[in-house]
Amino acid sequence: MREPMYEKDLTAMKYAILESRRHDGMVREIAAEIGVPQLRMRRYLMDRFDMLLLENLPARYEQGKKIREDSPEPERQLGSHLYTHAVPIIDREAMEQILKSVREMVRKGTPLDQAIHSGRERMRKEITA
Repeated sequence: MREPMYEKDLTAMKYAILESRRHDGMVREIAAEIGVPQLRMRRYLMDRFDMLLLENLPARYEQGKKIREDSPEPERQLGSHLYTHAVPIIDREAMEQILKSVREMVRKGTPLDQAIHSGRERMRKEITA
């Protein structure tokens, strides 16, 4: 009797998808922006996403970047929509907390760049935890 596909380990197939030219470029951009190693980002995507989502990530990423351009600060710099909706690597609730803390820091007088850096640090911890 044949073993159902959903019971097989799809790690090799997922890795092959992420090694393609478009996927590799996207992974490199995300890893560089958030500040995590590329291999760690690939592993995170493989563990978190199914095959269908992985296949469609580059198109979703490009669309998310277009939407990001029209977002207000600090959402634009943090990529809140991009990383919660288009490429959902951070939970929406976690991103809302990160945005709330960044806005609070800015309200209390912290320069926007420092607040954004702090927000990215929290995003990095969400991914590497």
